[in-house]
Amino acid sequence: MEDLLNLDLTPYTNSFIAEYIWIGGSGIDLRSKSRTISKPIEHPSELPKWNYDGSSTGQAPGEDSEVILYPQAIFKDPFRGGNNILVMCDTYTPQGEPIPTNKRHRAAEIFSNKKVVDEVPWFGIEQEYTLLQTNVKWPLGWPVGGYPGPQGPYYCGAGADKSFGRDISDAHYKACLYAGINVSGTNGEVMPGQWEYQVGPSVGIDAGDHIWISRYILERITEQAGVVLSLDPKPIEGDWNGAGCHTNYSTKTMREEGGYEAIKKAILNLSLRHKEHISAYGEGNERRLTGKHETASIDTFSWGVANRGCSIRVGRETEKQGKGYLEDRRPASNMDPYVVTALLAESTILYEPTLEAEALAAQKLSMNV
Repeated sequence: MEDLLNLDLTPYTNSFIAEYIWIGGSGIDLRSKSRTISKPIEHPSELPKWNYDGSSTGQAPGEDSEVILYPQAIFKDPFRGGNNILVMCDTYTPQGEPIPTNKRHRAAEIFSNKKVVDEVPWFGIEQEYTLLQTNVKWPLGWPVGGYPGPQGPYYCGAGADKSFGRDISDAHYKACLYAGINVSGTNGEVMPGQWEYQVGPSVGIDAGDHIWISRYILERITEQAGVVLSLDPKPIEGDWNGAGCHTNYSTKTMREEGGYEAIKKAILNLSLRHKEHISAYGEGNERRLTGKHETASIDTFSWGVANRGCSIRVGRETEKQGKGYLEDRRPASNMDPYVVTALLAESTILYEPTLEAEALAAQKLSMNV
């Protein structure tokens, strides 16, 4: 079995395997199936569209179950190797309409808007996740039915009593680099059994594609390791950190000289659309955004320099340089990156509040713009 799984087909055939990947009916589950492709391709548009049974994924009724997959982005397959590929797809009706769970379609519209294109939006996404034991759904390394020592020694820690799941984190790191995902780092998190990796900087729609494929690769690695992946924003109640997906964001104007003023203007806009963002930032996020454990309260918008207890954090270096980026700390670990990145671009580039609303927001946030 091992020899067959590692078999390199390249010397024997021009055909290769494309793994078509899409988002299922819950909006967070990933599905995939394989297809043989018989000729070389350079762009996803050269791949054939495909269909699947949407009634089995909660995306279509049984009497009209066909959903069409449109290939959108290609990555190298770290599991099969060779010329084989992973294909990120989005989902449509046979008539060509995006189905409700297809959030990529709307994001692509926003990122193709000329105003947004001209601002070259960069994203750096910090994906936190928790590893659970298979049968008991309790964090990896924790005594079954019990608790480890309090948080403190686990963050970026080393040692058998502090670090649980490093092999999975490292395997994932290398697999993402092999696939062509712009993964920029990884670390152990505050809660034992919890990890983080960072993807970016990525421009526009690429950020969503890279996060979704990186999640798929992580699902496959944990499947092989016999460990359960959880993106629950608060997997363990009590005095334990939750799991977020902090999103670092900048525009061309923010990165240029005098960009700090554009950052403050963006923060004003984000304060005015706080409810819209919170409602789209992940299921169960109210259990995480409590004002404790390095979070802001879900009900109150706040910002600050170097303050991890705020909704939006600005780094010391950004303040010092007068240009840079902001960090949105509100998104939950199970957020849809297409939704979050598109919403950030929409709120800071396309949204135009009234002068009165801006003035009130500036006064409330004690911000001079």
